[in-house]
Amino acid sequence: MVNLTLKIDDELLRRARIRALEQGTSVNAVVRRHLEEFTGGDPRDQGLRRFLDLAGETRTGSGPEGRAWRRDDLYDRC
Repeated sequence: MVNLTLKIDDELLRRARIRALEQGTSVNAVVRRHLEEFTGGDPRDQGLRRFLDLAGETRTGSGPEGRAWRRDDLYDRC
């Protein structure tokens, strides 16, 4: 990871620290989360969301035996 230096108003930082403390987090974590959202999120989360979307689209059922996966259901069929 790299360090990033920001210039922000003292009062804004004070309010941000208080709000982060109330939420049980840090200003650093809040800024990181906002940057991830701004840039489209964590690529690992995107992969998981894509997998869950594919799993939801599959035509195989989930009866008493559980879901029966086929190889084609697990891979992108572009």
